[in-house]
Parts: sequence; structure tokens; C-alpha cells
Amino acid sequence: MELFYFLLFGALSAVVAALELSKRNKDRISTSSVFTAFKNNYLLIYSLMMAGDWLQGPYVYYLYSTYGFSKGDIGQLFIAGFGSSMLFGTVVGSLADKQGRKRACVTYCITYILSCFTKHFPDYKVLMLGRVLGGIATSLLFSAFESWLVAEHNKRGFEQQWLSLTFSKAIFLGNGLIAIVSGLLGNLLVDSLALGPVAPFDAAACILAIGMAIILATWSENYGDSSDNKNLLTQFQGAAIAIASDEKIALLGAIQSLFEGSMYTFVFLWTPALSPNDEEIPHGFIFATFMLASMLGSSIASRLMASSAPRVESYMQIVFAVSAASLLCPIVTSFLIAPSNVKGGGISFSGYFQIFGFCTFEACVGIFWPSIMKMRSQYIPEEARSTIMNFFRIPLNIFVCVVLYNVNAFPITIMFGMCSIFLGTAAVLQRRLFVITDGHKSKSQEWEPMERDTEAEPLND
Repeated sequence: MELFYFLLFGALSAVVAALELSKRNKDRISTSSVFTAFKNNYLLIYSLMMAGDWLQGPYVYYLYSTYGFSKGDIGQLFIAGFGSSMLFGTVVGSLADKQGRKRACVTYCITYILSCFTKHFPDYKVLMLGRVLGGIATSLLFSAFESWLVAEHNKRGFEQQWLSLTFSKAIFLGNGLIAIVSGLLGNLLVDSLALGPVAPFDAAACILAIGMAIILATWSENYGDSSDNKNLLTQFQGAAIAIASDEKIALLGAIQSLFEGSMYTFVFLWTPALSPNDEEIPHGFIFATFMLASMLGSSIASRLMASSAPRVESYMQIVFAVSAASLLCPIVTSFLIAPSNVKGGGISFSGYFQIFGFCTFEACVGIFWPSIMKMRSQYIPEEARSTIMNFFRIPLNIFVCVVLYNVNAFPITIMFGMCSIFLGTAAVLQRRLFVITDGHKSKSQEWEPMERDTEAEPLND
């Protein structure tokens, strides 16, 4: 069993390294030294922010269980986190557009540090407060930083295509390499140094504090719509009107909710899928393998977005279809392989098959993140970017809360089948988005063919 994980991990590592090292000039985007410094500053801060998040993830459930809380109590704490993200996320997103994205990023650091501090108290109400703060912080993490980046990128006059380079590197580092390093660091603190399950939260707080100091020292402020005559209600109405009046924005929101809802459901389901009879599986090693697969996806995405063809709206149809097929693995194995009722032991043959499917899905996740970021930068209006992005998270959080509440009510194959249907629907909606945007692009090219050719050609040299 150990040989299988070692070979799979080594193979993925070799493929990722080969993809990165084999990039030729045509696979790269020519940029300026000023942009490189700007990009590296953002990547450093984004990596620190993601490290603060990744350090906590593997130990939240474990910490609550060591405090003696039941599975039901822990489930309620998790629901509180997603619920607060849904209820307060849009508000903080609107405040970010109005009061400043840099302030919102600093608020993320402060809020998450306070959430980490509450983990020292084995009191249910204090921990519930921490989950609420964590939910608010999550909304800021997935909206304020991207909104700041897009606005600052445009304000400094950088080429639009250079955004895709920053997006792909941010996912490669923040959702791949940093996740692996954070998992190893957490394991070192809790197991090797025996500092207890609260140690990763203290480490996360320190890292977030360092990141906040760099933000305060190096970032300038930017806004969406800072006009004094617009209150929060007016901003909400404007964001809702933008979504309702522009089919591209509505499709983008639906696609994002369907994919991320399936992704977060997968996070809860992969462990019971691989160990239905309490088999002993190396959770940390499997998690690291998934993150490597995600890095592979982001590396593929960087190559795809560096060229003018295929367009992101085109290849994402295939990505969603492949992700839908990959999550059918537990259903396929349940029909082809007789289930075992033997408790304990190592991972089953069907488990090995499912790991390959799950790694494929994680590779799709790695492609999804920079690609959806690029599409959001193109279609979401700047004045309400954070507000609209958090609007997208409302159905996502409702879906995850419902799944968490009913996680034991349905067989695991039904849950995976539901996720596969959602991802298939996302592929259909992506097809519609491609048709709409391709039609608009064709019309504009009829008027400005020469101008577009001269702009695009230097970027691929």
C-alpha cells in the first residue's frame, strides 16, 4: 500500500516538474519587470493568506473532538461557518467595494486571527463565535484579494492577458505547494513536536500577522464605487440588477456555484468513500497527492491561458465534463466490484481505482480556479466586483449547509451522483456562455480585425 502512494505521488511530482521545466517561449507570456515585481508581491501575500487557511483545515474537526464535543455539535459548528459566510459575506463584500479592498484584506487577517484565538477555549459559545468569524474571513479571502488584484492591475495599466499569469501562479502556489507545506508543518507541530491540536492555529495567526504587515507596508488602496450617495442596499440592488440583466454574469455565477458546491461536498465525502469499512488510509499523504494533482491542473491552465486558442470559455466545457465523469468512480466501482464487509485493514482495490478518479477531479479543480478568475475579471463590472462575487457564494453556502445537515441521510453513491449531475449541468451552462461570448467576439472582430491582431501577436512571441 505504501508503495502505491509513493509511486503515485512520485509520478505526479515528476509530471508537474516536467510541465514547468518544459515551458517554451510560446508557452510563456512576455511581461515587464515592473509587472513581475507587482506579481511577486501579490503571490507572496496570497501564499501567506492561504497558508493561514490551510494550516487550520486538517485540525478543526480534531480539535473540537479533543474538547469532547459530539459529532452533532461539531456539525453545527461547521454549519455556522458556512452560514455566516452566506449571511455576512455579501455585506462585507459590499463594504470592500465601498470602503476599499486593501482595508477588506486587512480585515480578513484580523478576523481570522481572532478566529484562531478562540480555539484556545473549550467553550461551545466561544468556538461558535470563532466559526462565525471564520466564515466572514472566508468570504473576504475569496473576494477581496482577487478584487484588489484586478483593480490594481488595471489601474497600473498592465496588459489584460497578464492577469492570467498571476491567477495561474497564485493557484499553483496557494492551492498547491503551500497546501502541501502547510500540511507538513501542521503535522510537525502536532505530532512531531507534540504541541497539541491548537498549535497549527497559533502558527496560522502568526503567518496572517506577517502577511497583514506586508499589506499595510506595500499595497495601495483601491475601490469599486466609493460614492457617498450609495448605501449598502443600493449596492445590493445594483449587483442584483447586473446579474439579472447580463446573461454572462448570471451564467458565470451559476457555473461557479455548481462547481464549488460539488467541490466542497467532495471534501466531506472522499474519506468515507475510500474507507467505507474503517480501512486504515494515510489521510495526510492522500491529501498531499490531491494537492499535487491540483498543481498539475494549474500548470496546465497556465499553458492554456498563455495562448490565444483555445479560449477559456471553450476548454472549460471539457474540464467540467471530465470532472463530472471523475466523480462517477464510486458509483462505477460499486457496480463492478463486490463490496467487502471486512472491517479495518488496508485500502481496497476499488479504493485504488477511486483515488485515480479523485486525482483527476483535483486536476480539474486546479484548472478551474485560475480559469474562473480570468472569466470573472472579464465579465464582472469593477464597481461591484466584491459584492457580485459574494452573491455567487450564497447558493454555494446554502447547498453545503444542506449537505452537511443531511450527510448521513443518503448513500454515498447518491451524493457523488448528485455532484456529477451538478458538474454536468455546469458543462452545459459553460457551453451556453461560450456560444454567447463567441458570438460577441465574432461581431467585434468584423469591425476591428487589424487592431486585435496587432495587440495579441506580441504576447505570444
